[in-house]
Amino acid sequence: MATPMPTPTEVDPLPTRSERLDRLPFNAQHRRLLLGSGIGWALDAMDVGLISFVMAALAKQWLITPTELSWIGSIGFVGMAIGASLGGLLADRIGRRNVFALTLLVYGVATGAAGLSTGLAMLIGLRFVVGLGLGAELPVASTLVSEYAPARIRGRVVVILEAFWAVGWILAALIGYFVVPASADGWRWALFIGIVPALYALYVRARLPESVRFLEGRGRTAEAEEAVRRFEAASGVPPVQSPEAPPARTARWSELWSDGLRTRTAALWAAWFGINFSYYGAFIWIPSLLVAQGFSLTRSFGFTLIITLAQLPGYGVAAFLIEVWGRRATLATFLVGSAISAYAFGQAGSDAAIIAAGCALSFFNLGAWGALYAVTPEVYPTSLRGTGSGSAAAFGRIASILAPLSVPWLLDLGDSGLVFTVFGVAFALAAAAALALPEWRGRALTP
Repeated sequence: MATPMPTPTEVDPLPTRSERLDRLPFNAQHRRLLLGSGIGWALDAMDVGLISFVMAALAKQWLITPTELSWIGSIGFVGMAIGASLGGLLADRIGRRNVFALTLLVYGVATGAAGLSTGLAMLIGLRFVVGLGLGAELPVASTLVSEYAPARIRGRVVVILEAFWAVGWILAALIGYFVVPASADGWRWALFIGIVPALYALYVRARLPESVRFLEGRGRTAEAEEAVRRFEAASGVPPVQSPEAPPARTARWSELWSDGLRTRTAALWAAWFGINFSYYGAFIWIPSLLVAQGFSLTRSFGFTLIITLAQLPGYGVAAFLIEVWGRRATLATFLVGSAISAYAFGQAGSDAAIIAAGCALSFFNLGAWGALYAVTPEVYPTSLRGTGSGSAAAFGRIASILAPLSVPWLLDLGDSGLVFTVFGVAFALAAAAALALPEWRGRALTP
């Protein structure tokens, strides 16, 4: 007797292209995407890190005031706030890969040009342009990687991407230790090295894939299918037919504050604000504060290098816990650890205490950054993912502008103990906000 045909309700629906990506094991194509995006991320961090060493050198060479120094530290974050917002909007309109490559080009060229600065005004102007590129690159890169990573390990993959930040900051610390103090023009040579991202942008544009979700939304179905099949082939998975994806709807920025998204947007922005304020306020100023306490330029840079090394294990532990505890618990725990470490650093009086508290601050703070970048793209649908990620980052950059400017004012009111107590409070408030975020561990991204 012939086997009866299954009824329509018994037929498994065709998997979407995103579902096909979610079911894949981590393969060579994922590694290429992660490494390609991660190198861009590391170069970004190297640029941000370099300015803290340049500030310490210029304070002595140009005899500039703490307020002028704070503007060198803050003006880049003004550009980053604008760049993050515009970059997110552009990523939802012209593609993740295109914006990623463009931003690498902008900040690489501007950083190299900053090495030619003849005065404070020129340096500040070029640092603003650098910020435009830096601000747009980070949320776009995390969105691109998040949209390709399999759902069951997506958080871990994004934290590993964020770990490249530690690699870049360590490179900055090495350049700061060996290059900046070597000569009167050492700070210029350090900035010239920062032109490398402009060259890397050519590779990014040619080799990294565009987001499948973005391609489908723009009706570029053949390109989307080709990208999925390339990832499937890397795992030896035969391709299957997928249904046609509906055309993308152009989302409005105001939808971030709609009924279904309002709470998560507010919580996300608060977390971004708190972590930006304390991280950039602390790490931009640590070399200069150590010099002000009587340490030599070389010794303060050496302390900073040791403290920076603790970022890598922080990312490693966060990458493990984020798929065990979940995003929310990992983020909140690392932010609480950051708050305690910041307070301890402000009270440290000996060399050993400074290094121990600084390493703890690096460990917890950068682990928190990894968790934050993992959860941010997950809480929005595809049409708003770039805009939402960029907007949260942009709001956080307001804090990174205010933080370096606040340090001289806080020092006038008290001492470095007061400065780091304020940073600890900001971390604690960010931890409270993290608890209001949705948990997305193991779940597929919202279409």
